[in-house]
Amino acid sequence: MMFWVQTNKKRGMKLALTGIIAMTLLLSACGNNNSNNASNANASTNASPTASAEATAAPAETAAPAEAKTVTDAMGHQVTVPANPQRVLASYLEDYLVTLGVTPVAQWSVTNGIQDYLAPALKDVPTISYDLPLEAVTSFAPDFHIVQSEGTVQNGLYDQLNKIAPTYVLGDEISKDWRASLRKIGELLNKSDAAEKAIADYDQKAADAKAKLTSAVGEQSVAILWLVQKNFYIVDNTRASGAVLYGDLGLQLPNLVTEIPEASRATWNPITLEKLAELTADHIFLVNSDKAQGSDVLNSAIWKGIPAVKAGHVYEMSAASSWLYSGAYANNLTIDDALANLVK
Repeated sequence: MMFWVQTNKKRGMKLALTGIIAMTLLLSACGNNNSNNASNANASTNASPTASAEATAAPAETAAPAEAKTVTDAMGHQVTVPANPQRVLASYLEDYLVTLGVTPVAQWSVTNGIQDYLAPALKDVPTISYDLPLEAVTSFAPDFHIVQSEGTVQNGLYDQLNKIAPTYVLGDEISKDWRASLRKIGELLNKSDAAEKAIADYDQKAADAKAKLTSAVGEQSVAILWLVQKNFYIVDNTRASGAVLYGDLGLQLPNLVTEIPEASRATWNPITLEKLAELTADHIFLVNSDKAQGSDVLNSAIWKGIPAVKAGHVYEMSAASSWLYSGAYANNLTIDDALANLVK
């Protein structure tokens, strides 16, 4: 899911950059599933004919039917989750639903668009505005509603949403960890096995990719830049594509990030073009959300003088790509892009 830009000012910066995002991006948040259940062993080939016949005649075991459950969400609400939710609304959490094989009744959107990287999986799903208008929520008749953040449902909105359908607030603490988010949503929707399988599959893919990248680029550093409204941001190592490249794949952080005190780092750190001239990264992934206005910046002498740019080691990702988002689905796509560009 696309991660908000977070600074020590938190909420204020979030809202400011939400405005940038809504105007400039077709914003796009999830992957695979993970099951650790082993199948039962087959009967021994030495079993007697009588025993085999009795086993064949025995009625097949069936899983116990799901039951409604009452759980506590991040805000302390007691929420009764339907036994088998059929009409789930989870705006901005669609990456997780897609990973779990669940089709939501509506998908998150802003004025400029949707989470494009999920478009193939959600092509027939109608949109709902990011601010969850009550009339729109009602029109989709959800039977279960998952909200990402406490801040989304302030000023009485939670109570209004909860009157339409049982509403569970995932919370910021869980939301910043895609694995924890996937596990929790899997638990709520009776799909814990699918969640665990997605995580295991992803971790295996990341381990395989890490080995290939270590062989291909070794200790060379990689920067991830986002260009929007003629402004550059450099990604930290904590969320979305940064967590994938620097955490899961073991690639080296660039100098301009390591020079920022950890306590002062944001998810996306604003950086001037002049400061970028000091970037010593060997490779740059550029998420270009500014095709129109940004062309002047990318044609400037300062940009062209950056070593990675001069060496032709800039790999442009579109605003419709997964690089601004987090989740198993998004992260799998990010790994594919990293391998395609860095492993020759």
